[in-house]
Amino acid sequence: MKNITVIGGGTMGNGIAHVFAQNGFTVTLVDVVSAALDKALATISKNLDRQIAKGALTEADKAATLNRIHPMTDLKEGVANAELVVEAATENVELKLRIFTDMDQYAPASAILATNTSSISITKIAAITKRPAQVIGMHFMNPVPVMKLVEVIRGYATTDVVTQTIMDLSRQLGKVPVEVNDYPGFVANRILMPMINEAIYTLYDTVMKLGMAHPMGPLQLADFIGLDVCLAILRVLHDGFGNPKYAPCPLLVNMVTAGKLGAKSGEGFYVYTPGSKDLVVAERFK
Repeated sequence: MKNITVIGGGTMGNGIAHVFAQNGFTVTLVDVVSAALDKALATISKNLDRQIAKGALTEADKAATLNRIHPMTDLKEGVANAELVVEAATENVELKLRIFTDMDQYAPASAILATNTSSISITKIAAITKRPAQVIGMHFMNPVPVMKLVEVIRGYATTDVVTQTIMDLSRQLGKVPVEVNDYPGFVANRILMPMINEAIYTLYDTVMKLGMAHPMGPLQLADFIGLDVCLAILRVLHDGFGNPKYAPCPLLVNMVTAGKLGAKSGEGFYVYTPGSKDLVVAERFK
């Protein structure tokens, strides 16, 4: 397997494209917005520079990695030669189902279709394709070039061969794959999101940082993930399990409604100033 297509040029998509390209794969990065592709390539270049500064890469490695990434705005053309397509669009069920319908129609019949979803049923996504046996979850962690874990989620029809292929492929990327069950939130977010939700009720990060040795508190982590993404995952958990413990905190709902999405919007529980490494608690939480 050499030809990989990544759908979505956002935070997760550009990170996934980065690690595949750095490990010798030819990557087609697809996004309908050309400006998003420009931003993605700039981000990848900046992240490669960080690796060079740490002595992990050379300038020649960076150039080779960037040369393996081919941006494209047309999905049909972008998946035409793919052996694996990894969808990394926004955590929205309807959007993912539309994308998978197109991926299924235009990708070669032999191609594996993977999704980077952090909570949505793989079985549900696979069911709208003509190749459910070749649909699988490949949930990378953010930031993708740094984090080692990949949750590998097989749907009801996913074959052993496809699952093993993705497990082996993850190892080729220097990741540690863990096969998990296809239940809402899988494992990582079934544990993480209730903690974040409870932290929103308490509005306190220091206890988790100093008492539990978390590098960042759950509120800062929520800002980093994106409050809209956290809300979407909690809704999947709440709908899937029907347990009130997964009901999103009303404050989270209101913040997303107000457009306070965390680091990507410039404000969430903290204020993010371009070029500054200092975090300031958002005014309403002081």
